Amino acid sequence: MKTKRSALGRGLEAILQSPDTDITSKDISGNYVVGAIAEIEIEKIEANPFQPRNKFEEEALAELAASISEQGIIQPVTVRKLGYEKYQIISGERRIRAAKIAGLTEIPCYIRVANDEQMLEMALIENTHREDLNAIEIGISYQRLMEECKLTQEELSKKVGKQRSTIANYVRLLKLPAEVQVAIRDGLITQGHARSFINIENREDQLSLLKEILDNDLSVREIEKQVQNINKARKKGAKKTVVQLPERYRELPVALSREFGAKVEFKRNAKGKGSIVIGFKSDQELERIISVLKKQG
Repeated sequence: MKTKRSALGRGLEAILQSPDTDITSKDISGNYVVGAIAEIEIEKIEANPFQPRNKFEEEALAELAASISEQGIIQPVTVRKLGYEKYQIISGERRIRAAKIAGLTEIPCYIRVANDEQMLEMALIENTHREDLNAIEIGISYQRLMEECKLTQEELSKKVGKQRSTIANYVRLLKLPAEVQVAIRDGLITQGHARSFINIENREDQLSLLKEILDNDLSVREIEKQVQNINKARKKGAKKTVVQLPERYRELPVALSREFGAKVEFKRNAKGKGSIVIGFKSDQELERIISVLKKQG
C-alpha cells in the first residue's frame, strides 16, 4: 500500500511542525515556502498589527461570507509563521473575517517567513493593490512605508507601480483638516473632491468648501470652479492689503513733489522700511532735481 504523499511543499512540513521556527530563525530559507499553500486553522492565525485598514463594512463582509459559503476561498491569504502552530496575517484579513462568518474553521494560506519590516512592507503594498482602501487609508499606508521602511517617494513609486506625483497627492491628503479626512474616509466626498482640497491653503476655506459640498451635493467640476474662485479672491485680497501711513508721513509725497517739481513715489511697510522714488522725464529735469538736492545739502 502506497503512503499518501503530503500536500505540503518540500521542506514546508518540517518548518510547520518545528517548535523552534520563528521569524528570526536564520536556519530557515524563504525558498522553502515560496508558492506553498497549506490549510491552517483560523484560530491559530492572529491579526496583523500593521494592518492599514481599520474599518470593515459589515454588509460587504456578509456578501463575501455568502460568496465563500458558495464558492470557497478563491484566493489564499498570506501569513507568516511566528512559531509552532502560530501564524500572523500579512494580507487577507477581510477574507479571514468573512470566512469566520461563513463558519469555516480552516483557510488556505501562503506561508512566508518575514521580519517585521518585510511584513509591514508586504502588508501595506499588497493591501493597496488588492483591497479597496479609501484615499486616506492609502495615504497612511504610503506614509508608513516611507517612514517605517525608510523608503523615498521614488523607491516607493517603483515598489507599488504608481507615479511619484500620485503618491505625493495621497500623502498630502493627510495634511488636510481632520473633518475633511473623515469625510473622505467615510465616503461623504469622493477622491476627486479630495484632490481639489489640496489646492486650497487656508483651513477656513477648506472647511467652508466641505460644508458646501455636503449641503449642496456639488460635483467635482463645480468644486474645481469654487477652488479657482477662492484662490483668486485670496490673491486679490492680498493685493488690496495696504499699510496705512502714519499721519506725520501722509503729506510727505505731496510736499516732496512740490519741492522737486516732479512726481515722487513714497513707499513704507509696517516695519518702517521703504523707498522714495523721484521721477524725471529728461536730463534737464534730472539736472534741476540734482540742483535742489545740492541746495538741501
